[in-house]
Amino acid sequence: MKTKHLRLMQRAYVILFFCFMYLPIAYMIVFSFNQSKGYSLFTGFTLKWYTSLFHNSSILSALRVSLEVALISAVIATVLGTAASLGIASMGRKSRLVVTNITYIPVVNPEIITGISLMLLFVAYQRFAEGVSWLPDTIMGFPTLLIAHIAFNVPYVIFNVTPKLKQLDIKLYEAALDLGCDPKQAFFKVILPEISPAIMSAFLICLTYSIDDFMISYFNCGTVETLPIAIYSMTRKKVSPEIYALSTIMFVVILTIILVSNAMESREYRQDQRALRGEDVK
Repeated sequence: MKTKHLRLMQRAYVILFFCFMYLPIAYMIVFSFNQSKGYSLFTGFTLKWYTSLFHNSSILSALRVSLEVALISAVIATVLGTAASLGIASMGRKSRLVVTNITYIPVVNPEIITGISLMLLFVAYQRFAEGVSWLPDTIMGFPTLLIAHIAFNVPYVIFNVTPKLKQLDIKLYEAALDLGCDPKQAFFKVILPEISPAIMSAFLICLTYSIDDFMISYFNCGTVETLPIAIYSMTRKKVSPEIYALSTIMFVVILTIILVSNAMESREYRQDQRALRGEDVK
């Protein structure tokens, strides 16, 4: 009897948890098709907010900036973070522990502190550049926004790739060297394929965090406006249903990317398991 009650409580907890997490998203998706601008009563189905979205220049401009910053910063942060992970993995135990703890600081640090500290750094650069003729007088805008996003994304790459490197059997790399590969060939043929799922996962995390970021972007964007900042500006008056439509599209796109990525990883895992059992892999 107790076991039955425990199972019911577990199921109820899971249902409540998923309702808490996903009901707001479902509510937003439903009201992106609402005929009226209100969000307290559904008056009828329409696609006009999706149509008007693609004619709203301010929202599209902010979206373009967010996507450009997210893609560029995610690529650069993934490369830098992967290189840093390889360097950390080659360190001694004590040095690796110290560097890992230092790397963890930006993750636990409040975003407002990171945003203000980066802003002060860029302001200090501007003051220094005033006396140097060959340096640009100001970089506030897209360059500072990009640098800030790279700075807070790199630690997430390190913490995704480093555990995968710890699981890697170093004997595979040594065997590749013994079989005639130079270190560069051994890296691209042995190590990189093994850690590629972690690298892809880190890239997706960077992409999502960068598109979502508000606090750090707010202090370092200059005159450039990202999508979260544009939405924040609209909330001072009233959020347009076009934002619901845009958020729904972004949610579906990101969900599709995650599902495709997981499906590819599952397929590779099944192929590896079949290969280990000596079955034909098609």
